[in-house]
Parts: sequence; structure tokens; C-alpha cells
Amino acid sequence: MIVVAGATGNVGREVVRQLAQTGQPVRALTRDPAKAAVPAGVTAVAGDLGDPASLRPALAGATAVFLLSGYSPDIFTEASRAGVRRVVLMSGGSAETGDRSNAVAGYMIETEAALRASGLGWTMVRPRMFMTNALQWADQVRAGVVRAPWADVPSAVVDPADIAAVAVQALVSADHEGREYPVTGPEALRPGDRVRILAEALGREIRYEPQPDDEARAEMLTQMPQPYVDAFFSFYSDGKLDEATLFPTVIDVTGRPPRTFADWARANADRFR
Repeated sequence: MIVVAGATGNVGREVVRQLAQTGQPVRALTRDPAKAAVPAGVTAVAGDLGDPASLRPALAGATAVFLLSGYSPDIFTEASRAGVRRVVLMSGGSAETGDRSNAVAGYMIETEAALRASGLGWTMVRPRMFMTNALQWADQVRAGVVRAPWADVPSAVVDPADIAAVAVQALVSADHEGREYPVTGPEALRPGDRVRILAEALGREIRYEPQPDDEARAEMLTQMPQPYVDAFFSFYSDGKLDEATLFPTVIDVTGRPPRTFADWARANADRFR
């Protein structure tokens, strides 16, 4: 039995789907199972990552768990008590910076450290920027002009389905235990590159306009706490995070190349119309 946390998120839902396709018994962990749309044969189970004790029914009899960073290390204690043998943790590239003072990198570093200390078998999956982040631009794309910050910062954006494919391999095989996997797409793209590719997929003109830092900061402060805003500006304005380096992880682990952003844009074009 494999338990998947964040089962309705961009990556988690793909982990659930891909595991189900292989015939693995899967429990999809969600706060409200009644509202969770899961594939046939998958059991939606209740649990709150913010309350580790609530996970006990879901973890009973599980051999492997897919988890997210940023929660209490008591989750690993509950997993050990339940007899779980391995945990695949979705972390991020910022964990490689070692900067615990950065709010985003800090919680990833702390969660990784707690997992290593838990005695459980572990695999760290460290994706770079998700291709699905472009959906934040959907309204702007419809209007024909996308304003976004960090015009000169490239990122090797990755399809959540490819992140999930790496995680699935680590969940079903002990061969990946003790590994730290940076997961990237096949090319590093700036925001303007992604807007151009979206325009090509949609068959119409969309203009990209660089957003000044002060404007972007003010907008982001309406959406998230200041320490997280500061973290992202540290990454991208101050250059503390490299998301441009390409890694062969997807093809090495899964045997197939990662999806391009153009592939993703064509497959998701209707979400921008």
C-alpha cells in the first residue's frame, strides 16, 4: 500500500494516477475524501498534514509514502510506527542552497534533515519551477498582455507529470533510496520565452511586458506572507537560486525524456482560452 499526500495537487494527483495505472494499491490522502476525484481502484482517505496523529488510519499497513515539505517531523514518527519503509519527499531546488534563513529554503532544508534523521528509507525529489505556474497568467493571456517579473531569469520549467513519474519510481523501488533528485524540464526558459510559446500554442499574439520589482513585490504581498515574498526576491532578484541548470534525472529514472513546455502548452491550451 502506498499513501500519497497532497493527492489533489499538481504533482500529487499525477502520482496517484500513475501509481493506479501500474496496479499499485493507493490511498489518496486529502482533508475531505468526499470531494476528492480519484481514479478507479484508489481509496481517498482523510488526514491533515498539520495534525500528524490524524494520519494514523491512512498510514496503517502502508509500505511507502509520498510527502510534501514544510510539516511537523512528527509525521515521520507516525510513519515509522505504522511500519512504513520508505518516504519520497517532494522538496525543491532551494534546499540545495543550504540557506536556512530563507523562509522557503529553510522549511525544505528542515524537512529533509528530519527525514534523514528518522531512520526511514528516503528519496528527495527536488523539482524546479512547475510548468503549471503559467496558469497564473491565464487571465492576462486572454487579455493579450502578460506582465511578470524577472524577465532575465531563466528556469528549466518542468511538467508536474514528470516530477510525479520520478516520484513513482522511487515509491515502488528501493533502488532510489538515499538519492537526491533534481528534476528539470529539457530547456531553460525566461518568462518571455514561455509567453511566446503559449502564443504559438494558442495561435494568436500575446505580448510580454517585464514587471518592475516594486510592482511585483506589492502584488505578491497581497497573496503570501512577507517572508515568502522576500525569499522569492532573494532567489530571483538577488540570484541566490539557480533554476537554469538542466539535469538528466527524468530520462535517467524513467527511461523517457521530459516533456517540453511547448508540449505542455499545446496539451493545456484550452485552459488559457
